[in-house]
Amino acid sequence: MGKIIKIKKYSVPMEKLRWICSDDVFQFECTSDIEPLKEFIGQDRAIDSINFGLAVERSGYNLFLTGLTGTGKATTIKARLQKFLDEREAKGIKPNIYDWCYVYNFSAPDQPRILKLPQGLGKSFGNHMEELLKTLKEEILKTFGTEEYNKKKQDVIEGNQRRYQEAMDELEREAAEKNLMVQLSHLGAAVVPLFEGKPMSREEFLKLPEAEREEIEEKRLEMMKKVDETYTRLRDLEKVISEKMKENDIKAGEFAIARPFEDMFRKYAEYPEITNYLKEVREYTLSKLDLFLQTPAPPQSPGIVPVQQADPFMAYKVNVFVDNSSISGPPIVIEPNPNWFNMFGKIERKALMGTYLSDHTMIKAGAVQSANGGYLIVSIRDVLLNQGVWEGLKRVIKTKEVRVEDPWEQLGYFTPQAMRPQPIPVDFKIIVMGDDSLYQMLNLYDEDFWEMFKVKADFDSLMKRTDANLMAYACYIRSCCDTELLLPFNRTGVIKVIEHSVRSAGDQEKLSARFGPLRDLLIESDYWARESKSQEITGEHVEKAVKEKIHRLDLIAERMRQMIGEGTIMVDVEGAVTGQVNGLAVYDLGIFSFGQPNRITAKTFLGKRGVINIERESQLSGRIHDKGVLILSGYLGWKYAQDKPLSLSASICFEQSYSGVEGDSASSTELYAILSSLANLPIKQNIAVTGSVNQKGEVQPIGGVNQKIEGFFDVCKAKSLTGDQGVMIPHLNIRNLMLREDVVKAVQEDQFHIYSVKTIDEGIEVLTGMPAGMRKADGSYPKDTVNFLIHKRLREYAKKLKGYTASEEK
Repeated sequence: MGKIIKIKKYSVPMEKLRWICSDDVFQFECTSDIEPLKEFIGQDRAIDSINFGLAVERSGYNLFLTGLTGTGKATTIKARLQKFLDEREAKGIKPNIYDWCYVYNFSAPDQPRILKLPQGLGKSFGNHMEELLKTLKEEILKTFGTEEYNKKKQDVIEGNQRRYQEAMDELEREAAEKNLMVQLSHLGAAVVPLFEGKPMSREEFLKLPEAEREEIEEKRLEMMKKVDETYTRLRDLEKVISEKMKENDIKAGEFAIARPFEDMFRKYAEYPEITNYLKEVREYTLSKLDLFLQTPAPPQSPGIVPVQQADPFMAYKVNVFVDNSSISGPPIVIEPNPNWFNMFGKIERKALMGTYLSDHTMIKAGAVQSANGGYLIVSIRDVLLNQGVWEGLKRVIKTKEVRVEDPWEQLGYFTPQAMRPQPIPVDFKIIVMGDDSLYQMLNLYDEDFWEMFKVKADFDSLMKRTDANLMAYACYIRSCCDTELLLPFNRTGVIKVIEHSVRSAGDQEKLSARFGPLRDLLIESDYWARESKSQEITGEHVEKAVKEKIHRLDLIAERMRQMIGEGTIMVDVEGAVTGQVNGLAVYDLGIFSFGQPNRITAKTFLGKRGVINIERESQLSGRIHDKGVLILSGYLGWKYAQDKPLSLSASICFEQSYSGVEGDSASSTELYAILSSLANLPIKQNIAVTGSVNQKGEVQPIGGVNQKIEGFFDVCKAKSLTGDQGVMIPHLNIRNLMLREDVVKAVQEDQFHIYSVKTIDEGIEVLTGMPAGMRKADGSYPKDTVNFLIHKRLREYAKKLKGYTASEEK
């Protein structure tokens, strides 16, 4: 009975086992009676950082939002961004937003030209260019089909034919006078002699006397010279006629296009970029009048696939690359899939006659171009996972311009018909979201990072449990009911949600700021309320939602409890064993974690190796766990080796552990096992232990305290509660307790116990029922204490080792 009384002083008070939300905090019966939440709660630091980053319009002041998933980064930045823009609009600050259009570059067709136009003008300009092309086709055909133009054309042609005929007649007449004839063929002109009015054959010519042949040849050569002169004169005449025809065509073309172009110049007189482009289009039109006079191809027969051809009027097409006509403020672009093409645009291609062609109308904008003059929001994780995107984004920030180009070219791959569109100057603010580890990694390894993201907005996963925040939580629940179309929560339902939030935070004085999982809980509670035909969501429905979610996820935990109950995994919850302690571990499965007891054993013997960690020797332990074990040697030396060498070898082991062990939360447990083995004192198996330790013997707080207690409770419950079972935790973890109601009830009924200790000495008293013993001035310990037995055993080890060493030396 004395032992029980001795450890009762370490029991955790009932009111400390679970924080219970009071009904008096809320003055409403149902969430329908309160207003929805209008402001974000618990993120004051992050919101201040966001406001600062948005207000500073300088190079490099982009925002990096860090925090755990579900802390509301995306929702917060969108809401704060909209509020910031509304405030600027109220102050009369107008954003600089433009439309961007790619047009044909007449001087370098493979480098499409970019036009910067006022917001909303790009689409209308493109439509006007379509109308201009249609009007040009009609007017040019009409003008070139008039009687006046045809008469002028015919007069020029007839004049040319008349001069040609006169020259040929004169040539034939002169040849006839010399008894010669000019013959015309596709190979050119030939002069042949005549005999009796008919061309002389070669045989007849050779039969003539030599003197006569020489005379004829002399005349023929003289005549050929005349023929050449005549043909030269005719070619010059053709050039003159062609120039006159071209001059007539240009005059007719100028007449035909004058009015359409005058209308365009008048509409866009205030925009020099457009007027300069229109001047080039006008000159191009006059040089390509034949395009408008070509006869259209006849329609294809049914079933025949027409052969695609390049558009001859491509120079008149306008690619409205970025159209901001439909937005009222700066663009806010959220890119969920930031691959290269989605971020920086792409150049599409089409197959034509066995190859691939592209033009300026096939250039497509990406998120960067669409966000120009506004804000771009991306996930840093998605950016880093897409090859080349991070470097491309940094290049855009540095140069303040973006090019539409193929990423394959940068990797050395061949790309068909590569175009190099003119770059677009950009001015926008980038907002990236990610966890803090990525921020630290980039800040450490990327030398350009700090110059580009000078504002960090850190979203906290916790917030203080104040009455104001509790009320704000209730208002948030009301907001979710409105947005997700949920049933209203009554007061008990709100209280259970808040208590669950405190448990999720792992601190009785904190609330969870991860509103994503909280929203899931509200939705699932609504489901169970509707299943029960309730008109509102109560605390029972919230508890049902929590239990059902755990049931969906705890298959592995249930199997492990079954194996413990069957004895496959050996865990004792009754009796006492020397050098054996029930440690507690947390198994993290992502969205679900649970605690389970693990048997930890220690064996001590004479030697000099100190504490041997079997997990470390078998490469199954992590660095933090190894550190925790090394601390044990420091504690043992400080505590017991002030007057003698520490002549000890001790092996510790996580029994039946076949995977990695990490963390130092079992270091105190391992130390208790070593002390038990040294003192040859059995340790109560009905008490499980958790807590780390430092070299001074102070028990330090650990994580997952609720899961660990509940895990051992479930095992004891499965094996049958005896009334003396419990868990010993660090005293500093009391504020983290938010135990399940069934555990609290078992403690209240004296069926289960929670103890807290500050030092190893206090812990060994709870586990052995024997006083630890305080060191006296002479360095010794009182008899009938744990430390006395340990001190005695270590002194025996030292003497034996000394004697053994001396005998070996002899």
